[in-house]
Amino acid sequence: MQLSLAQLGAHLQRGLKPLYTLYGDEALLVQEAADAIRAAARAEGVGERSVFTVAGAHFDWSAVLAAGSEMSLFADRQLIEVRIPSGKPGKEGSQALQQLAELAPGNDSAVTLVLLPRLDAASTKSAWFAALEGHGVAIRIDPVERAQLPAWIAQRLQLQGQRVANGEEGQRALAFMADRVEGNLLAAHQEIQKLGLLYPAGELAWEQVESAVLNVARYDPFKLAEAVLDGQAARVQRMLDGLEAEGEAPVLVHWALAEDIRTLHRVKTAVQQGRPLPMVLREQRVWGPREKRFERLVPRLRAEQVTGWLHDAHLVDGIVKGLRRPDWPADPWQALHRLALSVTRACAARPAGSR
Repeated sequence: MQLSLAQLGAHLQRGLKPLYTLYGDEALLVQEAADAIRAAARAEGVGERSVFTVAGAHFDWSAVLAAGSEMSLFADRQLIEVRIPSGKPGKEGSQALQQLAELAPGNDSAVTLVLLPRLDAASTKSAWFAALEGHGVAIRIDPVERAQLPAWIAQRLQLQGQRVANGEEGQRALAFMADRVEGNLLAAHQEIQKLGLLYPAGELAWEQVESAVLNVARYDPFKLAEAVLDGQAARVQRMLDGLEAEGEAPVLVHWALAEDIRTLHRVKTAVQQGRPLPMVLREQRVWGPREKRFERLVPRLRAEQVTGWLHDAHLVDGIVKGLRRPDWPADPWQALHRLALSVTRACAARPAGSR
């Protein structure tokens, strides 16, 4: 069965299941969820732990299956952790995971915890994942998006007995922290813990937050592309400055931005030809939060506008590779700023006739 991360605590209070699967790329949240399961296991007398990390094509899956069937020497039950960093168990691993999952409900001697990265659609539809999900508890751990980050920080502060001021000052403090730790949840966790060490329980003043929190943002070119489509000009400017300061390659930043422009152009062209937007988005592999952005933007962007961005993206591609273009900055980062902010402002603009 599928369970959300928010439901895990209440679920564990009702009793431990014999099989858990955690999958996602947010290391802090995966670690915390795994720790919660380990703590629940210890509370139920699971005193022995075996860890298997699947690396390479020649991993010995028989050792995992043997551990699952053996009685613990020193405790009533044991915890078996199977870590698959690649997310691809292979043919032998697929069969072993299916066998492990099928045996789990009737196995009183072991609790099994499978740790996986974020999975693609094909993996979540595979026989091995269906077995893990069908015979145990599967929890998908999604990243905390930028829009959710201030509330996440406030919740974490509350857990350690702290809070920001009510009203505008408190929202400003949360937004300030979110800006400084964007894309780096582990750093956010560390900054929150630092506030707990520096100041007593109770309300935190803006000055206390400002003086304590470092700029530990880890900017991501693909998050930049999201901010562009969301029309967030100030955030786009900050992220571009951060990517440049971190030494990110302008070619990669351009690729992430240009890929969304190319996809927008393909989708807009197809829709103009009379094809349904949902069908075109599926064909272009646009889904999740990105799908929502395209659904909002495609109907109100003009075709010649998107075609112009595609032309500009082609020009900037040459600039980041060392070519000079008339009427464009020679510096790659200045050219990226111009392209990104041009698209951002158009995505932020209200459609004609709206209030």
